[in-house]
Amino acid sequence: MVADASIIELDAWLRTPPGQCLRHWEQSQFDRAVVDIFGYHAVQLGLGEVQGLRTNRMPHRWVLADTLLQPEPLPAPPLADGLIDSQPLPAQPAMHCDFDALPFPNNSLDLVVLPHTLELARDPHLTLREVERVLVPEGRLIVTGFNPASLWGLRQRLGRARAAMGLRGRSQLFLPRAGEFLNYWRLRDWLRLLSFEVEGGRFGCYRPPYRSVRWLERTAWVERIGERWWPVLGAVYFLEAVKRVRGMRLVGLVRREARLKRAAGAIVANRQRPQPEPVCERETA
Repeated sequence: MVADASIIELDAWLRTPPGQCLRHWEQSQFDRAVVDIFGYHAVQLGLGEVQGLRTNRMPHRWVLADTLLQPEPLPAPPLADGLIDSQPLPAQPAMHCDFDALPFPNNSLDLVVLPHTLELARDPHLTLREVERVLVPEGRLIVTGFNPASLWGLRQRLGRARAAMGLRGRSQLFLPRAGEFLNYWRLRDWLRLLSFEVEGGRFGCYRPPYRSVRWLERTAWVERIGERWWPVLGAVYFLEAVKRVRGMRLVGLVRREARLKRAAGAIVANRQRPQPEPVCERETA
C-alpha cells in the first residue's frame, strides 16, 4: 500500500543525519510541552520514532498506528554535538486503527499528539475532525509537521521540479516523498474552523539542508541566528492548540451544590416581632 511505503520512508529518513537532527529538536519540544498537561487519557497518533508522551504523567497513554505494516527497528548512526536522542526507541504501537475513524467515544481524551500525522493521513481534514470529536472540552492538541516555507522545503521543491523534467544528478529529494506538507498558517485556519484556539507555535531546524554529519555540525550556529532573525523559516513547526466549547458550564458541580441545599434542613423565619418580657418591680419592705 502507498501509506505503508510512506511510513517506511519517513521512518528510514528519521535515521539519517538531518532526520536525527529534526527528531532531537522535536523530542525536546514534546518533553517540555506535555510534562505539565494533566488528565486521564492521552493518545499519540503515528510515528513512534518520536516519543511525544514520554514525560507526560497521565495514567493511560497509548501510541496508535495507522497501518498493520511496521518497519523493523534499525540502529541510529552516531552523531556528535547532541544530535541523537539518547533515549531508546519506543515500543510497538498499542493499537492499529484508521485515524479518520478513531475507536474512542466523544469527549473522552485529554491530550492528542500528532507528530507528522497529518502529512501521512489519507484525509487530513477528517483526521482533525475526529481529533476534535474525541477531545474533551479544554483538551489539548499538539501538531508537528514539515514547513514548506523553509530551506529544506525549498530544496524539496527544487528536487521534485528537476525530477519532473527528467534531470539526473542532484534531483534526489531531500525530505521524504510521503504526503503533502501543510503550511503552518493554513493549519491554523483549519483549527480555527474546528473551534480550536492556538495557544502557541514555534519553528526549529534552521540549518541548511545538508546530508552529512560534518556539515550539519559546522552549521549548528545557524540555529541561534535563525530563531532570532527569521523565526518562521524553520524546517519544522510545533503547534499547540486547545479545544474551546463556547457557553460551556460545569453542570456537575452545580447539580452537586443543588443536592446539598435540598438535603439541608429548612429554616423557618419568624416574621412576628417578639414581645418584651414584663419587668418586675422590686418590692420594698
